[in-house]
Amino acid sequence: MDQRLTTDGSADQTDATRPAPTGPREPGVPDVRRRIPRTDAVLGDPRLLEAAHRLGSGTVKAAVRQAQERARAGAVAPEEVADTAVALLPRTAGGLRSVVNATGVVLHTNLGRASLSAAARQAVQEAAGPTDVELDLRTGVRARRGRTALAALCARVPSAAAAHVVNNGAAALALVATALAAGKEIVIGRGEMVEIGDGFRLPDLLVSTGARLREVGTTNRTSAADYAAAIGPETAFVLKVHPANFRITGFTRAADAGELAALGVPVVVDIGSGLLAPHPLLPDEPDAETRLRAGASLVTASGDKLLGGPQCGLLLGEEELVRTVSRHPLARALRVDKLTLAALEATLTGPDTPTAVALAAGQAGLVRRAERLARALGADGIDARAVESAASVGGGGAPGVTLPSAALSLPERYAAALRTGPVPVVGRLEAGRCLLDLRTVPREDDERLAEAVRSVPGPAAEG
Repeated sequence: MDQRLTTDGSADQTDATRPAPTGPREPGVPDVRRRIPRTDAVLGDPRLLEAAHRLGSGTVKAAVRQAQERARAGAVAPEEVADTAVALLPRTAGGLRSVVNATGVVLHTNLGRASLSAAARQAVQEAAGPTDVELDLRTGVRARRGRTALAALCARVPSAAAAHVVNNGAAALALVATALAAGKEIVIGRGEMVEIGDGFRLPDLLVSTGARLREVGTTNRTSAADYAAAIGPETAFVLKVHPANFRITGFTRAADAGELAALGVPVVVDIGSGLLAPHPLLPDEPDAETRLRAGASLVTASGDKLLGGPQCGLLLGEEELVRTVSRHPLARALRVDKLTLAALEATLTGPDTPTAVALAAGQAGLVRRAERLARALGADGIDARAVESAASVGGGGAPGVTLPSAALSLPERYAAALRTGPVPVVGRLEAGRCLLDLRTVPREDDERLAEAVRSVPGPAAEG
């Protein structure tokens, strides 16, 4: 069979050797499918040559093949194959797609929680090549990994004498338990034996480290005396866990870090959501600085929640304990890469994060944005309405806290269409309407959001 090589070296059938199209055709009418350009000819398009360097030849060739199949099916004209292939190309070589978070959940776990700031994104790009992550450029000798990020973390939490960073919040607690309590006891209140997302249970994590759990108190009431009665020679530390995704109200009692610090054993506090200092909008959310000042020995937290940084686990507190934990063999398996360190430091030292901006947004401004969008889309015949809504923090932070917000209300059919569009927009359904909550949409994305709504096919006017 006569064959030609495509630009990536594989064989491709020529027009003469390609199997003749099958199916009925009127006599004397040429089959337009014979005009479908060869793969090598399409791959020679300058746009696809550039894309091959950026995305890889395999990805580009797959898009060309898909465009050719559409032409053979009559969905596009043969002359449109190259344009169709370009349109089918992904934006990046990775499988993750950027989406617009219009759910109203500031830290949406399914959407990757915190969005990085522009400063953090720039820092990640700078760190993508060779860096001085473990090298002192002045002396030319090895240096402590992530030293500038750790210094920035301690600067943000003055009561922390030392800090360490691992790959997520659960890892921080697991490392502490392994390094300090393997073969010993951890004293914990029954009301803090929590389960978080995807069936993950805190007691299972702690027991897997080789520690034994000593439960005290009851589900709703646990006092410092309950902890004191349980402490003995086998006690490694007392653990206090913030029940981040639920609230217990009514007849309740819980010992605070200050009371537990007087018991004579280390106190480890898992604050969960990563708030480093008190936040005026979240008065009931625990923070690292306050807990350490009250007497906690160590605090563990997540970096990709209220801190607004990359996924990582933060460990702050007494220098000796941090040193013991950071030198445990497991610490090597849980360490973070240079990209995470770069993003974390830029989050700590840079301007307000998207998380901070979303939390601080006033409802009046959100309502005005929703009204402007509704008017603009209404002028195009789209049933768009500005409505008040209720947003939430998410990510296990500030359970029960409602953030007054505003949303763009659209017919229900828009939910799936926007989610699967060229620029995926994820909203929520309420009372038969698709709501796009603007608290979680940056102001600069308003026009992008409007264009996504306009791109949804359907009748020009909604009933």
